[in-house]
Amino acid sequence: MSTETAQAEAKKPAEALLSKRRKKFITDPLVDNNPITIQVLGICSALAVTTQMQPTLVMAISVIFVMVMSNLTISLMRNTIPSRVRIIVQLAVVASLVTLVNEVLKAFAYDMYKELSVFVGLIITNCIVMGRLEAFALGNKPYDSVLDGFGSALGYSWIILAVAFFRELLGSGSVFGVPVYDTVSGLFGEDFSLATNGLMVSPVGAFIILGLIIWVQRTKTGYVEH
Repeated sequence: MSTETAQAEAKKPAEALLSKRRKKFITDPLVDNNPITIQVLGICSALAVTTQMQPTLVMAISVIFVMVMSNLTISLMRNTIPSRVRIIVQLAVVASLVTLVNEVLKAFAYDMYKELSVFVGLIITNCIVMGRLEAFALGNKPYDSVLDGFGSALGYSWIILAVAFFRELLGSGSVFGVPVYDTVSGLFGEDFSLATNGLMVSPVGAFIILGLIIWVQRTKTGYVEH
């Protein structure tokens, strides 16, 4: 390499922290490449924990933390992990982070821990988490891997929160435990009442809401399975 070439590369400006390329790591999983509605991953937790908004929000925050930190850890270790044991290492990292989340919930939010402990544990085998580690973090730098994990987790989170919103509103008449139906009925007098739909608190209701979200999103984006 000539001296001029080396100097030119040294003067090359560093990529912006949120360049156009890096922004796609966050924006693409929100709609165009959403892990639930497009890749059809993480469906089990989307159906199981979305009866109410509060546990769904805790689950979303937990997944964001686990995905960001696991992507960062695996990316930092990527050049030292033997290929033949990479899956075991990834599972060990994710399991350690999930255990940390579980213990924090147990210490500071025991009621939520009892409600979500089984499902938080299943983050270890969540296809979204393992998929991003295998497909991205193992081959990319730490900062890019953090953005990728954050974007995929956000894409997962907004879908399960949307499902939980409609399930709790239509099934229980409330949002975050606040009685919306009772408040609305009170505004129109005793003779007016809104009836809840028991189907929404069952897995069937989750399937219906999730199916409608997938239909609306794919209609808007024009995505077609091949």
